[in-house]
Amino acid sequence: MRALVVVGLLAVVALVFVVVAMVKDTQGKAGMAGGCPEGWPLADVTLREPKDVKISVLNGTGEPGRAGTVADDFRNRKFQVKKVGNEPKGFEGVAVLRYGPKGVGSAHLLRAYFLNNAKTAYEATRKDDTVDVVLGNGFQQLATTTEVNQSLGDLGAPAAPAGSCPMPVEN
Repeated sequence: MRALVVVGLLAVVALVFVVVAMVKDTQGKAGMAGGCPEGWPLADVTLREPKDVKISVLNGTGEPGRAGTVADDFRNRKFQVKKVGNEPKGFEGVAVLRYGPKGVGSAHLLRAYFLNNAKTAYEATRKDDTVDVVLGNGFQQLATTTEVNQSLGDLGAPAAPAGSCPMPVEN
């Protein structure tokens, strides 16, 4: 009988301890927008599937028609290509990904298609979720599905850029 009283008492103490720990928890919103400084944009760090990613493909090379060809490659991979055009001045790199807070997760996925060789240009004031893909003279081809998966593994999870806070995840 004494053993049951001791076990019952221990269970009550453990329950009280758990309740107090949960009520006094100060880390409940760690990493979420609750601790975000006022005025900072909320970055959508959800890793998207290609069918949910909106892009504009812009030719920053001297080669005519390059953006159209790459846009077709992206369409074949189920991306939503919203615009195809030219960038006024070219550059020697592989690509530049320009995006705002709503495009953080999408840009992260696109980095894998360039094997993390694309430069990123985060624009905190941008309001849309489209990512501008500006092709450079160093671009040769998009990565294969296997290469994209390996690159995503190397890149890890998307993170909020400096000057922004991760958007709370809805359960």
